[in-house]
Amino acid sequence: MAIAPKIEIPLIDFSPFLINDPVGKIQVAADIYHACRDVGFLYLVHHGIPEGAIAAAFAQSQQFFALPLAEKQAIAWSSEVSNRGYIGLERERLDETQPGDLKEAFNLGREIDSAETATRAGFGNQLGTSIRPGIGEAALVQNRWPAQPAHFRATLIDFFDTCATAVASIFRAFALALDMPEEFIVAHHTAQNYTLRLLHYPPLTISPKPGQTRAGAHSDYGTLTLLFQDDVGGLEVLSAQGDWIAAPAIPDAVLINTGDLTERWSNGVFRSTKHRVSLPQGEKAQRDRYSIAFFCEPNADALIGCLPTCQGPGHPPQYPPITAGDYLLSRLQATY
Repeated sequence: MAIAPKIEIPLIDFSPFLINDPVGKIQVAADIYHACRDVGFLYLVHHGIPEGAIAAAFAQSQQFFALPLAEKQAIAWSSEVSNRGYIGLERERLDETQPGDLKEAFNLGREIDSAETATRAGFGNQLGTSIRPGIGEAALVQNRWPAQPAHFRATLIDFFDTCATAVASIFRAFALALDMPEEFIVAHHTAQNYTLRLLHYPPLTISPKPGQTRAGAHSDYGTLTLLFQDDVGGLEVLSAQGDWIAAPAIPDAVLINTGDLTERWSNGVFRSTKHRVSLPQGEKAQRDRYSIAFFCEPNADALIGCLPTCQGPGHPPQYPPITAGDYLLSRLQATY
């Protein structure tokens, strides 16, 4: 019998936070602390996101990416300010030193109804402020929806809301892991400045350019990311020792990684780990790969500075304070 490869990314049972078990929550926070310090990635089971909701989102994703290119391009991503819509093959370059990634994507953010849009726009005009759609508190840019699939919009709005609810509990666990008040991170995400991203990696039908891959090596920009993936594989995480280790899909688990702003908040205690999607080999090169990411950014005006629990004698702040909105904009401008 073949020996299964060792999974170096920790797997954590999140159920104590769902049943509000005080003792169990302390253990979960400790496990998260070690995972984020040592790896920057962790698998979470019993996370509160129904498998049916995940499956429905994947089904809609596959139908969307099967549409003719002209229909997808009609709702194309247009700027890093809005950061919404369709992104074609090779349009994004996550590793800025290499050719464009062999993937396509669709980004959406929180839906804002017309009444809220009017209220926010008026508020911004009264203050004489500039409103940066899709990034600021007054995120006035609407999502760019295709005419089909028929249930695409409703399914993804529901999935966005489900992930937003789940991530609030995860924020509480991360706050405890950083020895901060349980509501600290939640309080900096009241605008739900999140991006739900559908990803499709087509089969390899042409020879890649030198250095090209499905997704170049990069770190994520925000607080944390939830990742759902199929069984094709290819995601790799850079270990603290400099080795690329596989991060395969695990049934009923969501993969979570910490982003750049959490690394800055924690003064480097929590790692924002580089990761990539490598080129498939053998029969997997002929298969489509799908994944769904839920990126979490703090409120745009949140000042990200070193937490008091993450500094002290011999460990002064490593990063200057920066607002979350300014950091995100700078990273998106460098990527596209």
